[in-house]
Amino acid sequence: MVKKALLGQVSDSDIRLLKIFKAVVECGGLSAAELELNIGRSTVSRHVKDLEERLGLVLCRRGRGGFALTPEGQRVYQGALQLLGAMDAFRTGVGDLHAELVGTLGLGLFDKTVSNPAARIADAVRAFRQQAPQVALDVTVGTLNDLEAGVIDGHVAIAVVPDHRRSDSLDYLPLFGEEMHLYCGQRHPLFAANGGAACDWDAVRDCDYAGLTFHSPNMEAAHRFGLRRRASVTDQEGVATLILSGCYVGFLPGHYAESFVQAGNMRRIGPADCGYAVQFVAIMRRAPAASRAARALWDALAGAHGAR
Repeated sequence: MVKKALLGQVSDSDIRLLKIFKAVVECGGLSAAELELNIGRSTVSRHVKDLEERLGLVLCRRGRGGFALTPEGQRVYQGALQLLGAMDAFRTGVGDLHAELVGTLGLGLFDKTVSNPAARIADAVRAFRQQAPQVALDVTVGTLNDLEAGVIDGHVAIAVVPDHRRSDSLDYLPLFGEEMHLYCGQRHPLFAANGGAACDWDAVRDCDYAGLTFHSPNMEAAHRFGLRRRASVTDQEGVATLILSGCYVGFLPGHYAESFVQAGNMRRIGPADCGYAVQFVAIMRRAPAASRAARALWDALAGAHGAR
């Protein structure tokens, strides 16, 4: 049992322990964190134990049953994100006082944007790096809700997400579009029936549907078309996997599904109006004011997508 302790001043040593604990949580355990941190597993374990003793809390369970955070560990992890994020923001703010752009900048990306030919995110990153070679990028790929939350709490400086419900606390920059179509797999009954794309709404609505779990254009389209969701997933790779099983139909970006279609593993189905368009935007917190580095990346995204 961990002896209770009161945390006084947060020292450099505490910060180091929190960074190690953060890495352990995000890697999903001690063994994976060993590679990320480039220190031995026993050393990682000792540092986590030192943090537990410092805080007087049991932060995680580790052993043969695997790694799992305790409720206290989850709260400490969230607090560590806020503290370390505030420190990065302070360093970036100080860096803004110098001519050279320095620090770490968080960039969030939505699932499967890289295969969209209309997306020029890579071009924007290249332009940004030429302007700010000393800035380290911390790239996160996540869900719409997670990325929005990351920008609002300051953990992510800029995110590229589908335009959906807007927040008064965020700025929005239109970037590019994406067309979503309904697909089935090669082993699905609709793959051959009625020429696939010629099947009517009644046939489509009789199918089990795989959709995204979070509030999004995908969820709105499922309700609008009256589709019967029988599987919930967090990303489009999960949707594609379930479509390929032949048991479900689902929406995918046309650019992402194209390789599966060309290989004969999927086909587009449903009436001509069975699809929807998504507009992607960059989002950034309105207050406090963005750092010079964040503003430079924002401008690079605007320039790459002709959004100036």
